Amino acid sequence: SGSCCHYCISSERTHSGQPEHADVSHSRHVKPALLVSRLYQPSNLRDVGQESRLPGEMTCKSQRLMQQAGLIHPSNPGCYYYLPSTVRSMEKLVRVIDQEMQGIGGQKLDMPSLCSADLWKTSERWDLMGKELFRLKDRHGADYCLGPTHEEAVTTLVAHQMTLSYRQLPLLLYQITRKFRDEPKPRFGLLRGREFYMKDMYSFDVSEEAAHETYESVCDAYARLFARLGLRCVQVQADTGNIGGTLSHEFQLPADIGEDRLLVCGTCSFAANMETLSPDRTDCPQCSTGTLVESKGIEVGHTFYLGKKYSHIFNATFSNHQNKPAVAEMGCYGLGVTRILAAAIEVMSTEEGIRWPDLIAPYQVCVLPPKKGSKVDESAALAEELVHNLGQFLPHLRGEVVFDDRTQMTIGKRLKDAGKLGYPYVVVVGQAALEEMPKFEVICQQTGKTMFLSKHELLDLLGTVETV
Repeated sequence: SGSCCHYCISSERTHSGQPEHADVSHSRHVKPALLVSRLYQPSNLRDVGQESRLPGEMTCKSQRLMQQAGLIHPSNPGCYYYLPSTVRSMEKLVRVIDQEMQGIGGQKLDMPSLCSADLWKTSERWDLMGKELFRLKDRHGADYCLGPTHEEAVTTLVAHQMTLSYRQLPLLLYQITRKFRDEPKPRFGLLRGREFYMKDMYSFDVSEEAAHETYESVCDAYARLFARLGLRCVQVQADTGNIGGTLSHEFQLPADIGEDRLLVCGTCSFAANMETLSPDRTDCPQCSTGTLVESKGIEVGHTFYLGKKYSHIFNATFSNHQNKPAVAEMGCYGLGVTRILAAAIEVMSTEEGIRWPDLIAPYQVCVLPPKKGSKVDESAALAEELVHNLGQFLPHLRGEVVFDDRTQMTIGKRLKDAGKLGYPYVVVVGQAALEEMPKFEVICQQTGKTMFLSKHELLDLLGTVETV
């Protein structure tokens, strides 16, 4: 078949639109489509030895687990191969980001990674960025950089669209692309690399007041995004750095491995990066009654109100109510896509196994048939039938169920692997499936709970799984 992620037999539906359960008997002849033995991942999920780490590189839990599970493979300092499961997870994360950005009016585009030095010299960031910029020359001797961010490029683009009217604003343009930063010391796997994926959005507004409204709507969309992923994210006041502007917030995931030092009020919602406050301050500047407590965080998002910093330089104008040209007010908003992935694994996982935000797990369900030649070998056909039924009666799970066909291994060994890879639900088809009232052993990895469910109870449970 053209797609290995869909089953060969589509579900027949009755006139009421409900699946026709009578079709089940044919399923024994249909082999499950997604087999663990065919997935491109290590067959032995042992601890990653020193040899797969680059000399002197600092490591952390998410990097260790991701390399051990064959999700990433080091290429050169700060650069990684993303293997198929990681790409699946990242594509899901991108879909969630798209939903939230388009929900507030964002329009997706794609800008060149290769940026002309002229643009960066015009904004005076060519020198300001120093060694962080990857710089190169073409065969004609012209200077370029690999874009770490695209304020200059997007403002030039909008400046060339001379017909913008105030009626078309706010304009929110965003992209999700590879970015490049020449980190002096790449470390912690995908948390601090030299090549990474980022969502960068740029807003153009008619006034400072309108720009602040847009800024708030993006911050709200970020909060919704992290809530959907089940991540506890703190919005903190931050320094504007070399991006510029007058207002800035970071979105931080509290974590011991975090490289940012935060001060968080125990009483109100105030939180700030330590860079913005005097380090010995203990009283809260917002509510004045609370005490500031220091914690560490991983920065996964950043928002900036830019004002006219770039729009003035590049002449990004629109025609206002009086039909006169006016300079647009701007904001820019970043999300570290690969960093969110690694940070989520960092804060949610156990020391032994990956735990994903359910919504973006590479696969939602892993079905384990019995070991070949074991006493319960005859339940193997029931396992294949179950996989077919899941695809048939739960269309949202098509392409989300993998079948661990490595039946030369014990169920115990495969269960251990499933725990390391972090499938949200693992279904063991063993002795209980052969009873008069067949039951399936279901392990929910997030809670660690084990349940014995009938097929209908299992379909009910997995019917509630949200996919994207």
